[in-house]
Amino acid sequence: MHYLYSIIFLSLLACGTSKGNKSTSNSMEVTPMERKSIHEFTVNDIDGKPFSFADLKGKKIMVVNTASKCGLTPQYKALESMYKSYQGNNFVIVGFPANNFMGQEPGSNEEISAFCSKNYGVSFPMMSKISVKGNDMHPLYKFLTSKNLNGLEDNDVKWNFQKYLIDEQGFLVKVIDPSTQPDDPSVISWITTK
Repeated sequence: MHYLYSIIFLSLLACGTSKGNKSTSNSMEVTPMERKSIHEFTVNDIDGKPFSFADLKGKKIMVVNTASKCGLTPQYKALESMYKSYQGNNFVIVGFPANNFMGQEPGSNEEISAFCSKNYGVSFPMMSKISVKGNDMHPLYKFLTSKNLNGLEDNDVKWNFQKYLIDEQGFLVKVIDPSTQPDDPSVISWITTK
């Protein structure tokens, strides 16, 4: 009888140990992910064609979520002016139309493209409309907003025209508030500093 109890005891002990090992391996699986580079991402441009961020290696990038019916929509003018002034400095702006804030980007890709061209002469790359918040957040914006992925900070997209500054290696270096003008002196200094 004692022999039977010993076997049961040892079996329970073995189960407890294997459970312990299992939870240890699970905790290892949730360690922070390796820092990603934006150069790992390919998205669709506003015409539906693949746009690879790997093609922008060696350039400073400003990623901005845009909207056509927002109080901040006139920032398109400053964005386009900056792009024309500094694209020769290995600088590019990439716009992502998004309808996450009070329905302020309701149009189709075709309508958004026509609006940007007609009203602001936008020539910097514009991407297909995506979601920058919530359960359907685009993977690129998961990267931009999660410290586990971008290595810099956790952040939320507060509103339309939030800017993300990416260095030549594709790493996030700064998040700029939507209300801050794109051509703020601190941003221009970042673009022009070698």
